[in-house]
Order: sequence, then C-alpha cells, then structure tokens
Amino acid sequence: MISISDLTVRVAGRLLIENASVSIPDGMKAGLVGRNGAGKSTLFRVLTGLLAPETGTVSLPKRARIGQVAQEAPGTEDPLINIVLAADKERAALIAEAETASDPGRIADIHTRLADIDAHSAESRAASILSGLGFDEAAQQRPASSFSGGWRMRVALAAVLFSEPDLLLLDEPTNYLDLEGTLWLEDYIRRYPYSVIIISHDRDLLNTAANAIVHLDQKKLTFYRGSYDQFARQKASQDELQMKAHAKNEAQRKHLQSFIDRFKAKASKARQAQSRVKALERMGTVSAVIEDHVQGFSFPAPEKLPASPIVAIEGGVVGYEPGKPILSNLDLRIDNDDRIALLGANGNGKSTFAKFISGRLAPQAGSLKLAPHLSTGFFAQHQIDDLVPDESAIAHVRKLMPTATEPKVRARVAQMGLATEKMDTPARDLSGGEKARLLMGLAAFHAPNLLILDEPTNHLDIDSRNALIQALNDYPGAVILISHDRHLIEATVDRLWLVHDGTVKSYDGDLEDYRELIISGGKPKASKAPVEDTRSKAEQRKSAADRRASLAPLKKQIDMAERKTAKIEEIIAKLDADLANPKLYTQSPEKAKVMIQARANAAAELSRIEEEWLALSAKYEAAMAG
Repeated sequence: MISISDLTVRVAGRLLIENASVSIPDGMKAGLVGRNGAGKSTLFRVLTGLLAPETGTVSLPKRARIGQVAQEAPGTEDPLINIVLAADKERAALIAEAETASDPGRIADIHTRLADIDAHSAESRAASILSGLGFDEAAQQRPASSFSGGWRMRVALAAVLFSEPDLLLLDEPTNYLDLEGTLWLEDYIRRYPYSVIIISHDRDLLNTAANAIVHLDQKKLTFYRGSYDQFARQKASQDELQMKAHAKNEAQRKHLQSFIDRFKAKASKARQAQSRVKALERMGTVSAVIEDHVQGFSFPAPEKLPASPIVAIEGGVVGYEPGKPILSNLDLRIDNDDRIALLGANGNGKSTFAKFISGRLAPQAGSLKLAPHLSTGFFAQHQIDDLVPDESAIAHVRKLMPTATEPKVRARVAQMGLATEKMDTPARDLSGGEKARLLMGLAAFHAPNLLILDEPTNHLDIDSRNALIQALNDYPGAVILISHDRHLIEATVDRLWLVHDGTVKSYDGDLEDYRELIISGGKPKASKAPVEDTRSKAEQRKSAADRRASLAPLKKQIDMAERKTAKIEEIIAKLDADLANPKLYTQSPEKAKVMIQARANAAAELSRIEEEWLALSAKYEAAMAG
C-alpha cells in the first residue's frame, strides 16, 4: 500500500499540498486528477524522492521499484530494441556477468535467475511493446537518433513499461501518442500486474484503464474507487450535499447570531444570549464548495456558409516531393456542416491531408476544388512555437485589429478564454494550455467556414476539454479533427475517415470497433465494401446533389428553428437577469408577476421549438441516409 500522511509541499514559496493524507491499495490503477498547476507532477517528485516535503510522510512497500518515463528522450545511435532491453537493469547485468563468469556455481545461479525473470522472452516482450506504440519491425532496428523528439519519447515510455516496476508513474503519457497508441496504452495499463498512478486529462483513458481516482483539489488528496465517470458522479453528489449543509449551517448561525445581537444587552435575556453564544461556538462552520472557474472557448460564427461541397477532391495525389506521393487516389467531398475525425497512426499522412484540404499543399495530380470565398482556420500543436515569445496575447491580437480600441482588443482576447490577468503576460510565460487557447483563437479569428484542429487538447485539463467540446458543438461551420482524445471525437464528430495505406477512405465502424481492431492487432480497414453501384461517378454526384436540393426546404425549416431557439434563449437569459434583482419584487411586484409569466411562456415555447427541431432533424437525417 502507498500511504501519504499529513503531507505538506511548498515549491518556490507556493503552497501546493497542505496536510494531505491518502492511501492507495496495492495493485490499484489510480488516476491522479486536478486542475493544471494544482501540484500533480510535484507529488510525483515527492513519491520518487526528488523533492522533500515540508512536513508529513510517504510510505511505500520495502524494496519497491518505482518507474517513471525519463525526462530526456533517448537520442543515441543504439537501435530502439536495444534501448528498451537495457531498461531491465537486472537482466542486462546478469547477461553481462554471464559472459565473463568462470565459477560454475555462479554461472548456474545466473541462469537460474534469468529463467526466474523470464529473460528469454525479453526480446519478444520488448518488440511487442514497441509495436503497440507504433514502431514496426524495421523501425525497431533503427537508431534512436533517427527519430524526432515525439517518437523518441515513445521509446522512453516503452523502456519504462518493459522494466515493469512495482509502481509505475505516468505523467500525461498520451501527449506524444496518436489515437492508436493511446488505445493500446489503455489496454496495457488495464492489464498491468502492479500498481500504476497516472496523471492524465484523457477521460476515456481514465475510464478504461483506471479503477481508482485520486483527486488533488484545494491542496487536499481524496481517494475514490472506480472510473473517472464514477468519480465525477460521486464528487457532484458530495458537492450537492455539502452545498445544502453549508446553506443550512449558515441559516442556523444567522438565526442564533440574530438572537445574540438583539438580547445580549438585556439583563433578563443575558443568560439565554450567552447560552446561544456557546451553541454558536459548538456548531462550527460547514465550508462552502469552492468552484474554480473554467474559461470557455468561443469560435466566431462565419457570416455566411458557402454552398456544399466546400471541398471536392477527385483523383487527388499529394506529397512534399515530386514523384513521392504521401496520399493518392483521393476521391472525397466535405460539406459545409460536416464534422469529420481523421483516424490512422502517426506517419500515415493525417497532417499532410489536413494541409492539403486547407490549401497549404497543392495537388500533385487530380483536382482539389474549394468553394468560392472558403476561409479556413488551421490549428496545429507544433505551431505554438510560432507565437512571439516576448509579445503578450494583447499584442498578438492587436496585429489583427490595428484600428480597434483597447477595450475591443481585450474583449476579443477574453473570448479566446484567457483570464484578464494573463492578457498582458508574454507568450513565453503562459502555460501550455494558455498558449493553446491563444493559438486556437488566432486560428479562428476571421470566422472561418472550415476549422481544422490537429491535436488541440494537449495541455488542456478535463474541464477545458469539455469547454472545447461545447464550443465546437456551437460552431456552425465544418470541422476536421485530428485527436488522440476519444471523448472529444465521440462528442463532436459524426463521420470517421481512415488515413491508411497511402489514401483516405470513409470508416463505417464506430470508435469502439476501431478500438477493438487496434487492441487485437488487426490491420485497419477502410469502409466495408458497399453494394455495387453501376452508375458512373458523375451520375452518383448528380443524384446526391438532387437529393440535397429536394431537402433544401426541410433544411431551411431546421435553420429557422435553430434561429428561433437562439432568440428565445436570449429572451430567457435577459428575464432571468432581471428576475434575479431582489428590488424588483419590492418596488414593482406587478411587473415581477408579468415577467415571471413571460419567462414561463418563453420556456414553454422553447420546449415546443426544440421538439420541432428534433423531429425535423431526424427526418432530414433519415432522408439523407436513404
């Protein structure tokens, strides 16, 4: 068991953990969650002995081996398979000793121990881990120096997994993995025979791999059994009970204090007042639930959506060098309301395809037709390096609004989800999540019709990811998404495209099908073979266009219902704001009565229009599917 008792940790004068205690049973797969900056990585440093706590103790099983991904990715000339094999230091030492040992007894002991630790299957285990993380047999024999930093971090992860420590500490391991690697890691952690503590903001990883959650909040540690979703439900229920208890406690204290204030000066009531003072002291207080505010995201809606298709590709071929295509045989279309996620391992061409449809790469063959006046917003994680380090968010935005007033510039930065106190901070001093928010806001600044997001969730915590989901679902344009966050994909897209074998095809299954495929080691397949259609492609396109044209009136009704919904929601919000003013009920009770009735009528109308919208949308989707 891992036992933390009365732990207090301070870093650079900042108190991160205070008198915190928690016990984690042996063999648990625990997710360590909390807001960015709460002190999760600092707690890992305490567990590994790299940081001494101010007070308190950390108790681990005797002789427990702790494993953590190396901070520095290996960049040597050694083949990847050798780097991973060397991570098992006992095996490596025994093999080295076996080559020089001359004493028969010692040689026998060495080989007995090698058999005990299953050393003879080491190469196949190491190869299996590397394969799961995206390295084929040929790549495993290449030197680490030939890979980029992100791929070398995968080697570091493979090494610590292969060493099988008694306590495995993983700090945001999916930040340098693709969806395929993340799915494989979920399954590996779930089956891992020893204890694991994982810091992650990937909700699906914590639901699939973790069987406990340790929550670091308000400088305290709390243990919950179950997955992340179970934790979220338990926490919400506890918060609700605490809020009720706090309200009741405050009401009781206010009542007692009122009696004391009224009668403490009266001799006849002094004894009763004094008894209530003692009762007030005994009662104590119930803490209010402290809710950290999460800055939202806001993607400005385009003034006009171009007619579909906004992107049409016929026989497309794209690459970076003439005669060396990365993707070919591309026959695809993107409509103005499409939500598409690109699946496929890193290196298969997802980012290449994103650059292609955004117009950053010209076709080497075939045609790429973009709708007139199509504007594209493009976010890629590596572009964070393009931010000017010495310039603030205000300075970055002012370049795009040179004639705007200072309040308007600051209002626009606020829409990107940056807090007021961070607006004037140089970009180099912003956190990873804050840089991502700024870059995403700059990418969508001119209200694009098509938004392309390449791994947008790195450095975003779970609540910020939920805010991103809401913003994407509110955005009316088309979205192309590349992400290793399965929860984000499932919550925002309705189509899956697979980038595999040098092309891009529609994928008929859902993400659960894809997960089973990856875990089983099967080769990804594109869409299932369709029923043979003997019509020419031109006839098929004409048929699809005719169907869309025939459904245009229905689509117009849906759009009108959406506009009505937005308008009524604005009316309700204004009424709610007015009704929240206590003076209204004392100064204008009749007006308050009229407004309450108006609010009820608006809510009923909103419910009716939403039902109408659902029925129209179902009808439209059924017609399109047919």
